[in-house]
Amino acid sequence: MNIAQHIALIDELCFRPFPAEHGPSDVGFGGPGHHVAVLESDTGPRGGDPAGWAVTVDQFEKDRDAVYEVLASRWGDVAPWNLQTVLLRTEHEEIPEPWAWLGARAAVAWLWEVRGTGRWVAVAVADRDAGDEIQLLAVVTETAPP
Repeated sequence: MNIAQHIALIDELCFRPFPAEHGPSDVGFGGPGHHVAVLESDTGPRGGDPAGWAVTVDQFEKDRDAVYEVLASRWGDVAPWNLQTVLLRTEHEEIPEPWAWLGARAAVAWLWEVRGTGRWVAVAVADRDAGDEIQLLAVVTETAPP
């Protein structure tokens, strides 16, 4: 997918009804009050090559930032949202989904409240677990961030 396709999918998810149950969807998965779209995915280099992993993460971060540029021109500039604090808070308090899930997978997200929709959009690179896939994610939810 290219950046224009990522933006078109995010736009669609801002108006798509949320699923009644948790489960897979045509773009990733969702549940009551949220959609998670996997915009890009890569298993990373086989054999545990840290340099190859870093190259893949760097490319996904560049793509995330390219999506940011388009969305920021629409919805305004935002500061990066530190998901490390969300992850730490899960130890002591109940963090609503999809935020707890996202905090466990990504360190930083771009986050906007989309005027007129009652929805929030986050774009992040899931790379916390070197044993898992690296993913460029878009999260669309009606749940305000914690």
